[in-house]
Amino acid sequence: MMKTIGDKFPAFKKTAVVSLEAGNEFETLTNDNIQGKWSVIFWWPKDFTFVCPTEITGFNDHFDSFEKLDANLIGASTDSEFVHLAWRNDHPGLKQLKFPMLADTSKSLAEDLGILEAEEKIAYRATFIVDPEGTIRWVSANDLAIGRNVPEVVRVLEALQTGKLTPCDWNPGQATLS
Repeated sequence: MMKTIGDKFPAFKKTAVVSLEAGNEFETLTNDNIQGKWSVIFWWPKDFTFVCPTEITGFNDHFDSFEKLDANLIGASTDSEFVHLAWRNDHPGLKQLKFPMLADTSKSLAEDLGILEAEEKIAYRATFIVDPEGTIRWVSANDLAIGRNVPEVVRVLEALQTGKLTPCDWNPGQATLS
């Protein structure tokens, strides 16, 4: 069953690609990296595919928005850190990523989150917004073939950070209900 609003984000310790600089490509990420700060963790099914790079570059294009909201941004899939690195080196749009690409090669985190597709055991296109205490506050999951809307993720994050009631179609800068 997929983790949902109110659940704690599972404990993890995973390798991530954080740079293309030789000798500095990899870093270990854990829950400590997301504690005390809002975090957006988004998953894609596979590296070297077609929809996935459009989403990853979309998140990168909005990186400054996440940074302005003082939020961590982490991308993840069940591919290895070596596949992530090869893809970043191969795909022009991925060379300048500003956020880590987490490698869940054991699929344990995706499994704990309940986002593994049954047949291929790859992650669905899932996005989690986690508050500074490690509680999931928003979840969105898309079919494998459908890309997500990054500005909507930014909008929801900003709405959650207001701590107030936001009406239908609320956008940052508009009045809240409380």
